[in-house]
Amino acid sequence: MAPRLSRALVMAALALSSVASAYNNYTSADMIQAQLELMASRPKDCPPCFNCNLPINSCGQFAPCNGYSGKCDCPAGFGGDNCLEPLCGSLPRGKNRPARQGKSCKCDEGWTGINCNVCTSDRACDAMTETGDGGVCYTGGEVVKQNYQMCDVTNRAIRDLLGAQVPQVTFTCEKESGECDFQFWVDERESFMCHLNECESSADFDTSGGKNTTSYKCEKIRCECIPDRMLCGANGSVDLTEFLVEVIRGPASFGCEQLPGGPKKCAFQEPEMNKLISDMFGDSSILLTCGAGECLYHTEVPGFAPEVPKINTPLIAGVIAGCSLFLVAVILGTWYLSRRQFKYGPIHLDDSDDEAIKLMTDHKPASLYFRDVRYNLNGKEILSGIQGMAHPGELTAIMGASGAGKTTFLDILARKNKRGNVSGEFYVNGEKVSDTDYKNATGFVDQEDTMLPTLTVHETILTSALLRLPRDMTRAAKEQRVFEVEKQLGIYHIRDSLIGSEEGKGRGISGGEKRRVSIACELVTSPSILFLDEPTSGLDAYNAYNVIECLVTLAKTYKRTVIFTIHQPRSNIVALFDRLILLAQGKAVYSGPLHQCQDYFDRIGYSCPPGFNIADYLVDLTMHAGSTTSFDDGTISLDVASVGPSSTRAVKSVASISGGSVGDDSTADASSSRPRSRRHDSVRFRQERELYTRRKQTADTAASSDAGDENGAYRLQQTPHRVPPHNLDEHDDLLPPAPTGTDLDILVHSYIQSDIAGSTHDEIQQAITAAVSSNGQNANGYSADGANINIPTMGRGYARVGYWRQFVLLSQRTWRNLYRNPMLMLTHYAIAILLAVFAGYLFYGLSMDIAGFQNRLGLFFFVLALFGFSTLTSLSVFSQERLLFVRERANGYYSPVTYFAAKVLFDIVPLRIIPPILLGAIVYPMTGLVPEVDKFLIFILVLVLFNLSAAAICLFIGIVCKDGGVANLIGSLVMLFSLLFAGLLLNHNAIPPAALWLQWLSIFHYGFEALIVNEVTQLTLIDHKIGIDITVPGAAILSSFGFDNQAMWPDIINLGIFGAVFIVLAYGAMHFLLVERR
Repeated sequence: MAPRLSRALVMAALALSSVASAYNNYTSADMIQAQLELMASRPKDCPPCFNCNLPINSCGQFAPCNGYSGKCDCPAGFGGDNCLEPLCGSLPRGKNRPARQGKSCKCDEGWTGINCNVCTSDRACDAMTETGDGGVCYTGGEVVKQNYQMCDVTNRAIRDLLGAQVPQVTFTCEKESGECDFQFWVDERESFMCHLNECESSADFDTSGGKNTTSYKCEKIRCECIPDRMLCGANGSVDLTEFLVEVIRGPASFGCEQLPGGPKKCAFQEPEMNKLISDMFGDSSILLTCGAGECLYHTEVPGFAPEVPKINTPLIAGVIAGCSLFLVAVILGTWYLSRRQFKYGPIHLDDSDDEAIKLMTDHKPASLYFRDVRYNLNGKEILSGIQGMAHPGELTAIMGASGAGKTTFLDILARKNKRGNVSGEFYVNGEKVSDTDYKNATGFVDQEDTMLPTLTVHETILTSALLRLPRDMTRAAKEQRVFEVEKQLGIYHIRDSLIGSEEGKGRGISGGEKRRVSIACELVTSPSILFLDEPTSGLDAYNAYNVIECLVTLAKTYKRTVIFTIHQPRSNIVALFDRLILLAQGKAVYSGPLHQCQDYFDRIGYSCPPGFNIADYLVDLTMHAGSTTSFDDGTISLDVASVGPSSTRAVKSVASISGGSVGDDSTADASSSRPRSRRHDSVRFRQERELYTRRKQTADTAASSDAGDENGAYRLQQTPHRVPPHNLDEHDDLLPPAPTGTDLDILVHSYIQSDIAGSTHDEIQQAITAAVSSNGQNANGYSADGANINIPTMGRGYARVGYWRQFVLLSQRTWRNLYRNPMLMLTHYAIAILLAVFAGYLFYGLSMDIAGFQNRLGLFFFVLALFGFSTLTSLSVFSQERLLFVRERANGYYSPVTYFAAKVLFDIVPLRIIPPILLGAIVYPMTGLVPEVDKFLIFILVLVLFNLSAAAICLFIGIVCKDGGVANLIGSLVMLFSLLFAGLLLNHNAIPPAALWLQWLSIFHYGFEALIVNEVTQLTLIDHKIGIDITVPGAAILSSFGFDNQAMWPDIINLGIFGAVFIVLAYGAMHFLLVERR
């Protein structure tokens, strides 16, 4: 049989080849020869290849045969040459599904059935959609495209007949072709199959909770048995081959019913088959329980209708009311806190008195020595060759005319960071001390008062005490110290008054009171050396005396060293000085004890007349000594600009004594050279010649003022309005003018050659020598072998409060400043609520069409632009307190990181987190965005992170740019640049490749893409055109706009990274740029 079959196959192949060769103009002889050569190499026992074009080979499942390849085009889930082998895996694998190995298939996750064609989860269907998401496993049973069902036969008689072999049915229908396939399986092995044509499906879904029915009615049916299978002659079983082929003709139907919560009961019916079932098994048809599954895009599911956003009006009203109540509560809270009386109760002391006394006494007195101090700025010598000393228990005053270098010299003594080059030798108790130790034991009061206007006097001083006094000192002791200082400076009665400012709603305390508060902030620490720049500036005579008297008490009682600059003090204040350093044009005119000052100037020919304040006289003397003045020729060359107020006052004093008037003479002529004829007899001329001309007399000149003067010198008398006769043109008692044309060089040279300068130099050298002998150090602070010896020259150090305590104290101060000046915070809240309502009104109830997509783009763009430009207020977070921070940092109040953390915290929480939450809570329900909790939370998260990132950028710009106008310009340009690359104004795909990296720098791009992807990816938009509803997946539209559907979380992460990076950059800029440079 086999040889004859082989021969038949060969002859059939030759016949087909002959036909093909005739078609291609090949000769029969050539073709036959080629076939014979081909078959000559085949083994004799090789079976023939499967070819469905041959009569002996057929395709199972009624699959079509490919006339070119001779292969069967198998339906989904079937494979092998004849389509009788079940395939495993899942439908998304397509043609690459593995054949079944063994009895059963192992299906992919989310799939089931004998040949893994029935889906069980929506997620399993995502792979079969064009966008890779939005898939739905439709189990309703109604065919949409191609439906698959897996059924168990429930006919009891059939199941009993088969015993342990389970009967099952697979049923598949295709909507477009109207064809269905029915396979009957026994123990997962196919027995027979039927192919149904001209099928129509119907469904009735009872939405009220009744039964759901589906039905397939087919006009034609043809069936086949698989030889040697159960029910088809296997193992002596019944053989239905002839019945199925010859008798079954149709029509057939497949119908299902399902009650809520129950199984889907189905029946396969065909008249002849029903009769067979009835005769043999007693049932009306093949009864089944089925499970259906068809993968669809979610918009293709039967009964799907575009979701119309449901606007929850009560929710909107509640949210708006809640946000409004929150705003009202904030307003009332800030009003209450700002109106509350700032009263502090009595201080309950335990051993606080002992602690305060210990603070004042437990220290080593510090004598400050300095010599050859020089300072150069941009090649110009500002200070040169200054020496001197300041001892504990003494007040050292630095005096001089404006521009003499007093403040610069004080800064150098206090070791402030100067822009120029400083040189010289500085010693504390004869030893050199590191800058850190030096600054820890010194205090510095600036000339300009820099304090927070929203704090009270007591809060300002107490903050300084809590931050700078020893960590182990109790709060009660610190408050006691503040109380004592307030009493000493006469500001206790205003301790509960706000500092205030001219720009604020309340003026606050006076300028003189502010001056005393600034001094109090330094006095609370009781420093070993206290530096003050113009401590009496802005004070009246009485309060000025009180301030200096307080400094005297501090110096005398607690052995502190006090050094300060002062301008024109009253005589009773001058009497409190111990040492004086007089400067003129950066040079020392005098540096020594004050009680030797007048005798010294008498000896060098500059006597202070009786009735004159010695301080006024010396300041005026240095001014005139620096000018070019000649009284012995016909012209007076006078530097008019050098005549200060004290000179004018002196002129008026002379005028009042002589009974003259200074009306016209008090105003200098426009020219700097005036003929003697115009001024020879003026009171000012006589005054200046009498006071500032160097004379031959010695120190007893002034002492003989009451005796007769044979030369008739012009002198001030105690009797008012009386001037002794004197000839102003006589020059017998005058020394010749200085060769250089000024007397300044004479004053400087006279001091250098004086005994006072010599004794000062010797005392400095003795202190250095004593320190070397007592400590075994060289003058530079190092031992002979070069090792550093740590000697507590500044007294016992103490630990200040730690970082956490600094942060708490600064946070409290920042919070007070915020709620006492709440307009910025309240404006942010009010704008967020009002614009949220306005935007919700404009974009109310967004639709699911192209217009709705456009409105979503506009809404998100508007919200991001609102927050992006509102963060420009962060530019002023540090600019308003820039000077305060620089001064407090230089004076050692706190670490920069704690100040930065407190400022950032109270800018972030109230101004950058709460407003986005308020706006998002109102806008989201009003506009009808996706009503899912996770989507809403992501929406709020993106807004908050975007706001924080934009604020961090503006914070960095505000610190780097000192000028507010420049900072605003740069901040606005940065926001506009970032806005350009958001993705709305410029399509991602249209950006030139060379400029694509700029989009990575845009926080608007990250925020905008994250918001639109979060909202639109899962939506399906419907566009109605020419009477047709065109369904467009939201993901597809986003892709056409250049957005990445998978970029939401990367965008959120990038926003967080942007915010963190610029926070770090802002701190770095503050740490390295906001440093005091004088």
